[in-house]
Amino acid sequence: MMSIIGTLFIGLIAGFVARAIKPGDDGMGWIMTAVLGVAGAFVAGYLGAALGLYQQGEPVGFLASVVGAIILLLIYGFIKKK
Repeated sequence: MMSIIGTLFIGLIAGFVARAIKPGDDGMGWIMTAVLGVAGAFVAGYLGAALGLYQQGEPVGFLASVVGAIILLLIYGFIKKK
């Protein structure tokens, strides 16, 4: 239970960091940024732990969450364009 709450919190932060890092004007609100950040944190966190790259709760998980959020922001941008 606590890891889910932690992942949500890290995902919120990762979403806003990813939005600041990714260039361009996305035109989405802070709620969608937070949702994509949380989704990126869940995907990157569990995928990285499942592949054995790092353990749950390690600091590298935050970096993976930011990268996952950036990837989801890019995918969202491509889908929204079409």
